[in-house]
Amino acid sequence: MANNNNDIWKDGLWLAHRYDASADAFHLRPVSRAGHNAATFLTDEYLGVEPSPLVLSRHEAKSRNAQNASLHFILHSAFCASTMFANGFDLPGLSMGLKEPVLLNDIVGFRRRGATPIAVGERLRDALDMLARPFGDDLAVVVKPSNIFNALASASLAMRPTSKAILLHAPLSVFLLSVARKGLWCRLWCRELLEGQIADGIVDLGFEPGDFFRQTDLQIAAVGWLAQQKLFHDMARKYGPERIATLDSERLTANPGKALLAAAAHFGLGDHAAANDTHPAFGTHSKFGGSFRTEDRRAEYALAQTAHGDEIEKILIWAEAVAQSADIPLTLEHALRL
Repeated sequence: MANNNNDIWKDGLWLAHRYDASADAFHLRPVSRAGHNAATFLTDEYLGVEPSPLVLSRHEAKSRNAQNASLHFILHSAFCASTMFANGFDLPGLSMGLKEPVLLNDIVGFRRRGATPIAVGERLRDALDMLARPFGDDLAVVVKPSNIFNALASASLAMRPTSKAILLHAPLSVFLLSVARKGLWCRLWCRELLEGQIADGIVDLGFEPGDFFRQTDLQIAAVGWLAQQKLFHDMARKYGPERIATLDSERLTANPGKALLAAAAHFGLGDHAAANDTHPAFGTHSKFGGSFRTEDRRAEYALAQTAHGDEIEKILIWAEAVAQSADIPLTLEHALRL
């Protein structure tokens, strides 16, 4: 895709979509606001395949980018309404929310394939600069990475001292209900997630490698949740309330408008009438479309509690003992003030 328009260096309309490690290059594709809103995630599955992306060498991109652009993060532990929350940051003139850009997954893959820390850091910094390019006259970009990115989250904040983050999570009981009600594919996903967390070196809960073979699916899910909870706890302690605010899914879904206002203020976007309960993201199912309200979510979880409550209660007792042994608090500091 030939394009000589220098505006691509300033305009987030040109999404930095992929990183090609073999060519050390970024692939860009145009994605409008409407395209972002229509896509559940910024993947080819939802955007469609771009046959002719704009290919830029990383060094060329680095020389052109404005590194002081405003970029903030929604970091999450899955099944916590993070996609809905990111959709809420589509606030023209203020911000755009990026939902799980594959570019950051590519950097995770580069690291897991054995790249040196220096090489990973260079590419991570340049990838974040690419994602920080705002839409038009927006003030900021708010990126919600996939939760496989969490092991690189603290390094990202260190690289961008003006960036702030919301650490969004579901309480452990709600997380386990989500896994149970979503069925076999989700139980398998939890095992894949833990495999990646072990590769990233963020699972330090006192288990031997063989112990995981003797754990049930929901125990594995709880281990993954605890590993991310420890990561979030350490980040909150390291960066403090000026840069980190924490939020759980139940407070978010009970009052999404207030949560969005509070998060916008945390990110330095101020109090704006555009961020309120009437935002279309808050009445629509973030994954499947159609009307979906807090009451619908509660009804789904009530059914799951009826079906899986006994198993989950046993796992919760076990997980709380693991958390106590590993000194992991089940409630995070620096709660976002709604």
